[in-house]
Amino acid sequence: MKFYKCIKRFCDFVVSLILLILFSWFLLILILVASLDTKSLGVFVQSRIGYRNKSFIIYKLKTYRSNQSISKIGAFLRRYKLDELPQLFNVLIGDMSFVGPRPDVSGFADTLQGGDAIILSVKPGITGPATIYFRNEEVLLAKQSNPEFYNKNIIWPKKIALNTKYVKEMSFKQDIYYLVKTFYIKYEF
Repeated sequence: MKFYKCIKRFCDFVVSLILLILFSWFLLILILVASLDTKSLGVFVQSRIGYRNKSFIIYKLKTYRSNQSISKIGAFLRRYKLDELPQLFNVLIGDMSFVGPRPDVSGFADTLQGGDAIILSVKPGITGPATIYFRNEEVLLAKQSNPEFYNKNIIWPKKIALNTKYVKEMSFKQDIYYLVKTFYIKYEF
């Protein structure tokens, strides 16, 4: 597994560098659009828990206005996951990988114990099994009478199970599978 982690990091670096070079113009346009739409800097930054339980800053496109309402452009960016494009920078600098458990805010991943803490032995990913399984998480939570309870007691344990299984079975073939599945799901019409 250590050898695969080295290969994976090399691939993450090379692919994210190439994508940033090729699509930096597109990312800059999206940042400008998000800035105009939200009337603030179009980049959202937040502390997340990652590899070895260390916090890092994640980058996303801002999709909410100052009154915490999602904009129409923001909804479009989120629907097609374009708001996550700045995370290519997180992959480039080594805070994240393309595939792995999604990084979470403090109060979740940093509380993992025992066998579940294996999730923190790999870099968090832009996509992964839990990301795909809960691709409509916001919609699911919006339907709940107590979304916080549902997230903590239903969604979070399922994410732990999916991510633990991923880490234990991590392989090149599996990562390619999740990348293809993510692209297929996000862009099916």
